[in-house]
Amino acid sequence: MVERCFNRLKQFRAIASRFDKLAARYKAGVHLASLILWLREPIQDPLSDRT
Repeated sequence: MVERCFNRLKQFRAIASRFDKLAARYKAGVHLASLILWLREPIQDPLSDRT
């Protein structure tokens, strides 16, 4: 699961090629990319497992 997460993050060009050389800016880019990926995920209904 972690490896899949890194592969999805590397789809963002700035993350994969490390455009930002400063660690703080790179970390902010990773956070932003993670947030975008998280918001793209479909909403899972917790009640859908019930019969």
